[in-house]
Amino acid sequence: MRFELTKEFLEELAQSILRKDITWIKTNIFDLHDADIADIIDELEEDQVEYLYRLLDPETQGEVLIEIEDDARDRLLKTFSSKEIAAQIESLDSDDAVDVIAELPKDQVEEVISHIKDNEAADDIVDLLNYDEDSAGGLMQKELIKAQLDWPVNRCIVELRKQAEDVERVFTIYVVDSDDKLVGFLSLKRLLFASPNTQIKDLYQHKNVISVRSNDSNEEVAGVMEKYDLVSVPVVDLQNKLIGRVTIDDAVDVIKEEAEKDFQMASGISEKIESSFSVWRISRARLPWLLIGLLGGILGAQVISGFEGGILKIPALAFFIPLITAMGGNVGVQSSAIVVQSLAKGDDQFGSILKKIAKESIVALINGILLSLIIFSIGYVFDSTTLGLVVSISLFTVIMFAAVFGTLIPLLLDKYNIDPALATGPFITTVNDVLGLFIYLTIGMLLYGI
Repeated sequence: MRFELTKEFLEELAQSILRKDITWIKTNIFDLHDADIADIIDELEEDQVEYLYRLLDPETQGEVLIEIEDDARDRLLKTFSSKEIAAQIESLDSDDAVDVIAELPKDQVEEVISHIKDNEAADDIVDLLNYDEDSAGGLMQKELIKAQLDWPVNRCIVELRKQAEDVERVFTIYVVDSDDKLVGFLSLKRLLFASPNTQIKDLYQHKNVISVRSNDSNEEVAGVMEKYDLVSVPVVDLQNKLIGRVTIDDAVDVIKEEAEKDFQMASGISEKIESSFSVWRISRARLPWLLIGLLGGILGAQVISGFEGGILKIPALAFFIPLITAMGGNVGVQSSAIVVQSLAKGDDQFGSILKKIAKESIVALINGILLSLIIFSIGYVFDSTTLGLVVSISLFTVIMFAAVFGTLIPLLLDKYNIDPALATGPFITTVNDVLGLFIYLTIGMLLYGI
């Protein structure tokens, strides 16, 4: 049965910690999944966290450590010696162990590694630390199952049993040659039904071998796994030697992080932040785009002041200013969001993009005509035919401009290797506000003959 964290449970746990009722804690906590224990820890006070965490065995501590929130993990790590940290991470997969160690001060990293008893595990961690954390090398784990081409089936089974001791989840058996270069995959079913003396080279699959390079970005790795529906993908170096694998859980984490980053950038937040970050860091991330919004507001005020005489003569023009700016911003954000989504999926071919621009223009044309007819009727009833024409023509023009502008800007940013998600937020809205005002007031002055 799935565990549900309730307020009553947390209150009872807090009381048990206060009473140091170890029996209750062991009965109700120790059999839970590591992720559930992490959820509990994230809800406790700092002193309660340390007490509960120290009751867990080192292996469970390590599994919980990679599940809890970053700030809680940082606080916990500070309470343990390097030797204790080494004991906790020694049983983890190499990629998870690196995620924990990478957060420690540089001088402590070496100390922790020196306390790891398993030399092979320590070597794997050192190797992974040398890769960029945002690359396939930084994302991969060293634990995997592989077989050599010239092995007979009986030897292969013996070797795989030895390797499987260090591999928590076996997704695929990779096949390598004598130089450890990846040449294909081996089906477990074919292995089990083959005769003992059959060689692996007569059983393995060598067509459509999908792999990623160690220097490929996290986004590229996640894209490959998504495209080919893989639960794991092998990682090779520049010589095509098999050096690790990326599993689906890590790919999902990358997809989630990218989605969060794009959402934050579209909302006008210039760097990745968490709710647990300091007030200063959150303010710093939001301030740049707020300044752009402020600048846009000033420019908008300047545009209005330039047409002040005309607005004084036709006050009704001022009533529709919020409508024009809002519609321009909305259309621009909608168009840019479609393009950003396509670019995120790797759909960056010129022909495909040209079709999207054409499609967005047609959509804007249809919406522009319908909305303009509606606003013409409102303007006519509200004031006069002239006002209805001014607002409807302006709205149509702004919608068409915003759609094209919202489509082209993300493409331009992507061409210069700037994250196109920047285009879907305050940038598009601010620019469309200023230009929309200029278009509206210019058309108004022309039609009223001012």
